[in-house]
Order: sequence, then C-alpha cells, then structure tokens
Amino acid sequence: MIKNYKGLKVWQKAYQLCIKTYKITKGFPKEERYGLTSGIRRAAVSVPSNIAEGYGRKTTQEYIQALYIAYGSNCELETQILLSGDLKNLQRDIGDIERMLKALIKSLENKHLNP
Repeated sequence: MIKNYKGLKVWQKAYQLCIKTYKITKGFPKEERYGLTSGIRRAAVSVPSNIAEGYGRKTTQEYIQALYIAYGSNCELETQILLSGDLKNLQRDIGDIERMLKALIKSLENKHLNP
C-alpha cells in the first residue's frame, strides 16, 4: 500500500527526470539561461510537484485535476526538449511518465465513477 506520493512510481520517475533535466541544462549556453533552460526546468519541476500536490488534495476530483496539470507540464517539457535538440535521451522518460499519468488518471476517474 502506498503511504504517500513518494510511493507512486510516476512521481519517482518524474522526480528523477527533473534531476536529470537540471544536470543536462547546466551545460546549456548562458544566453539560454532565461529562455529555454528556465522553461525546461520549470516544466520539469511542475510534473512531480503537481503529482505530489494532487495526492495531498481532499477529493479524487482535485487529485485528477492536478494530474492533468502534471500531464500538461509533461507535454510542455517534451516540446521544449524537442526545441532544444540536445536532450533526446530524456524523451523515453517523458513518454513513460505520460503513459503512467494517463493510466493513473483513468484509474482514478473509474474509481470516482464507480465507488
């Protein structure tokens, strides 16, 4: 049984992706510090943060909404990574997180509709 959001595999994967993203973007050109680097980092942080926030919400519907926000941030991150052209090795992680978020949202929506 999962005791907190840290026990969710999708949160763990998103957290690790965030750490990798910070390490890789450290090597980006200085002129990108306030552009692509900042955007990539914000989106990367948003994914595990929203999964955690949703887990702490009161209702399943609020949890699902936070997961949709995490899903949107994951899509944003993928777009920025595609734009950077330098982070192709992270695309597999993003795809994994996308599939995991979809499955978790579907599971929660089904649970919410069929209590």
